[in-house]
Amino acid sequence: MSRKIQYRTRRPIAVADRPQGTPLSPAQRLFVDRCRELPQLADPLDVELTVGAAVADLDVDEEFWAGVVAHVASWPSRRNVALLRALAVLLTGRPRDWAVEAAGPVGSTLRVTGAWTCDRSLDAGYLVLLCRYAFSAREHAMVFLIDEVEGGLVRGAFVTRQVEVARERLARQAPLDAIGAEAAHWLLAKSYDRLDRRPDLRVGDDVRSTRLPAKRRIALAFG
Repeated sequence: MSRKIQYRTRRPIAVADRPQGTPLSPAQRLFVDRCRELPQLADPLDVELTVGAAVADLDVDEEFWAGVVAHVASWPSRRNVALLRALAVLLTGRPRDWAVEAAGPVGSTLRVTGAWTCDRSLDAGYLVLLCRYAFSAREHAMVFLIDEVEGGLVRGAFVTRQVEVARERLARQAPLDAIGAEAAHWLLAKSYDRLDRRPDLRVGDDVRSTRLPAKRRIALAFG
């Protein structure tokens, strides 16, 4: 008597699709790759400067940011979450709204704590604007060289944590005059608006790499 051997038919294993994110343009991909180290950065200023430098040599507009936000939001890796949270506090206007919607509320302790001008417009044709800020108790400053001959265009910019050293060095060139936060950032807004309209204008690489942090502070000063 023969025994029939029954073989079980194995069902194919269903593999869930992994979200791969929305497609990125080469420029968007380059930007995201440059921000890979964000999860290792604990200082919020370092995060800002990293993101600002990553986009310094790229042509960006709302479409650029819409694509980046959609990508990192659809693929929630540790790196992408860190980038999304950075964009939620660093961007302005509609791109910021998109990032906040995707990341959720992101708290920030950034505040303006003072601003001064060093006016060399009569003898050298430029004005230096020093703005002091703080994350909680840790202060830093952004210093801008504004070309008065060229209608107030920002020609140079840098960030320093040695605020008093920067103030002392500027005071050796000309008297430092205190200026209100709104007035100081109105000067900056006018300068960066001109740069936005004329991206072909020659400015230092430091101006472009600090553009995002500067625009965030302009928005902060005006509430």
